[in-house]
Amino acid sequence: MDESAFFDILLRSWFVLAVVMFVVLMVRPAPYGRHATSGWGPTVRARPGWLLMEAPASLLFLLWFLTGSRTDSVVLVVFLLMWQAHYVHRAFVYPFTLGSTARPIPVLVVLFGILFNVVNTFLNGRYLFTYAAGYGVEWLSGWRFVGGALLFAAGYALNRYSDMALRRARIASGLRYCRMERGIFRYICCPNYLGEIVIWIGWAIATWSLAGLSFAVWTAANLMPRARAHLQWCREYFDDYPVGRRALIPGIW
Repeated sequence: MDESAFFDILLRSWFVLAVVMFVVLMVRPAPYGRHATSGWGPTVRARPGWLLMEAPASLLFLLWFLTGSRTDSVVLVVFLLMWQAHYVHRAFVYPFTLGSTARPIPVLVVLFGILFNVVNTFLNGRYLFTYAAGYGVEWLSGWRFVGGALLFAAGYALNRYSDMALRRARIASGLRYCRMERGIFRYICCPNYLGEIVIWIGWAIATWSLAGLSFAVWTAANLMPRARAHLQWCREYFDDYPVGRRALIPGIW
């Protein structure tokens, strides 16, 4: 089996696994953060755990770019910068914003995160930089790239804003978990997750690829159940938590 055939099989399987993961996570949230439970084996501190999980996504995507066949493409350089805008922060900045009280992460979760990022980065990076038919510079002015890039930017802004607002609230209150009552937090519990889903929907549209779509599907499959679990947790943890507040999508989910 050559690499292109393997790529096609892996990509199709990746969509199926995303659906399976959605069902599993709806039943049992991934055991880290506020949903951490005993019985998942050894753990690692949160900062190195997140660094180990997320660094492959940044480093391997750069590797696929450098070893690809179209490193002189302006459009592909733009895609590289978009990807790195998210993952350089996620891998090399976000872990160091975690407080010393952040819960340890099971090694099993870290290993699964590494596996996900290796496969996901292979699918997106190998497609864009090797298998794609090519993106001419005119792609940057087309509706798919413009619309997708705008969604990507909007999701990125919402994700960063939400993370910073939560971190500032925790620092100001001295509490591990804070109840937010302003801005978009009045309507949904997890705007940071909504932002991340919008980022990768935008990516899928901007690249107009099945590999990009698989990432968007996986992001939703992972974060929709987690947002729902967060909402249920908040309703139990906080007194008089707003009944009408949703997990991820105002008035819907």
